[in-house]
Amino acid sequence: MVELLLASIVLVLLGGGLVWWQRERAARDLADVRADARRWYERLGGQVMTLGGDDPAVRQALADAAERYHAAGSQLEQAQTATQYRLARETAVEGLTYIRAARLALGIDPGPALPPLAAASGAGELTVPRQVDVQGQTFRAGPQPGRETPYYYPGGQVRGRPVPAGWYSTPWWKTALGAGAGVIGGMLIADALFSSSFGDPGYDADAAAGIGDTGDVGADFGGGDFGGGDFGGGDFGGGDFGGGDFGGDFGGGDFGGADF
Repeated sequence: MVELLLASIVLVLLGGGLVWWQRERAARDLADVRADARRWYERLGGQVMTLGGDDPAVRQALADAAERYHAAGSQLEQAQTATQYRLARETAVEGLTYIRAARLALGIDPGPALPPLAAASGAGELTVPRQVDVQGQTFRAGPQPGRETPYYYPGGQVRGRPVPAGWYSTPWWKTALGAGAGVIGGMLIADALFSSSFGDPGYDADAAAGIGDTGDVGADFGGGDFGGGDFGGGDFGGGDFGGGDFGGDFGGGDFGGADF
């Protein structure tokens, strides 16, 4: 009887010890994830506050970096789980990709390499300039910043289509992620920009067309259904998709000047 009682006590102690160890390990893991997220967030903040420039591509990239900085800060304030802290980390790292873009536009060392973004996996990057006309409006993209390509995109998925990292003449992906006619306009631009006819080794358009439901993009949005009168002229040419709507929305401010 005594032996049974002792065995029961030992089992209870072992069970309690295991529960305590698991809780301590979970707490340590959460603390590590939180510290890692804060490290990237603080690194981004330092760059947002010290880097600056007057070139439109630089100002735009810094404005996007600042937006990610504020978003990551909000996520950190609300985070309670490891998954939420990892999301804040991803946002901060994304902001640092815009910092690297700004530094490249400034012609200075972009700094150390960054962890790959989960959202950009498989999207590739532009290695040759592209120029297309969609509904009377010219859209450009390429691997380098310029006066006509001031908008940087770190790569990702836009409605199931991989969009490679690079510099663009307008942030058309923002409209494509919205609703209504803007979606169609954005996908029309994507379909034209990422045609396999460009022969870009950094972006395999044929492979991209086989991911998810993107294989029907050409048929759904190209030519016949939406190429003519339904969405022609004023909706996607000139004003709505032209420089005016996007030109001033994302202009940053001056953030000072310093190295990475």
